[in-house]
Amino acid sequence: MERIESFRIDHERLEAGLYVSRTDRMGETFVTTFDLRFTRPNREPVLDMPAVHTVEHLGATFLRNSERKGEVLYFGPMGCRTGFYLLMFGKLSPEDVFPLVVKMCEFILSFEGPIPGATPAECGNYSEQNLNMAKYYVSRYLEQLKKKRFTYPDNSEIA
Repeated sequence: MERIESFRIDHERLEAGLYVSRTDRMGETFVTTFDLRFTRPNREPVLDMPAVHTVEHLGATFLRNSERKGEVLYFGPMGCRTGFYLLMFGKLSPEDVFPLVVKMCEFILSFEGPIPGATPAECGNYSEQNLNMAKYYVSRYLEQLKKKRFTYPDNSEIA
């Protein structure tokens, strides 16, 4: 069985950043998957699940109401809980979405009030939310994002 591309990234050298995980094409349509890596895998604790859930709700709400909402396919957490995936239509680079991701982070940091979609009728696990921890993680990520780490580490050792 062929090893998937994301398992070929050297996670022991991966830093927090904004990366292109992959670009897919179907006919004339491109979809770019972005890796919003919040933590250094296997070297920092994984993200707390209630905070991840809150970032997911707030991030998706922001992105689907942004000026680029027609390009957004999906925003959600990685299974390893070290970051999030953002899927967008188009053959895009990290530089293309950097301002949007910064605005999303600023939206989350300034958010107050009930979490959008966090009611029993709207969410299958509505009560597992933590706005304070979400803001903590997003604040840390925004500081790392300013370093503009857009290129995965060299993967030659694990090819």
